[in-house]
Amino acid sequence: MANRATEEEVLEILPANTKLTEDTILPYITSANVFVTDLLVGVLTVETLKEIERWLAAHMATVTRERLSKEAGAGGAYIKYAGLWEDELSSTQYGQMVLMLDTSNTIRNLKDGKKQAYTYAVPGE
Repeated sequence: MANRATEEEVLEILPANTKLTEDTILPYITSANVFVTDLLVGVLTVETLKEIERWLAAHMATVTRERLSKEAGAGGAYIKYAGLWEDELSSTQYGQMVLMLDTSNTIRNLKDGKKQAYTYAVPGE
């Protein structure tokens, strides 16, 4: 399946000073697309899937390639990054948006090992 989000759409939510380009952001969009397709197709609307893919790609890029700094130094040279690995999607504002957009809570429930369950009524005769 083709990616739902475009490179331009992902780059527009990243900081203006990002070093990421259309070429370097594409693998993150592809990974986000696979994740969203496998997990959420048929659960949420196409529009919501696109937005989750967009924000998830931004999250993936910022936790791997362009980590967000919370503090920086100069003389003694130090940097403190925002978010902890164990915080998973909550570690970036992009991941937090993914969790908000997933109104089915499917992604949030992955952390707790919960599975989405559905109940259907079968009409009798």
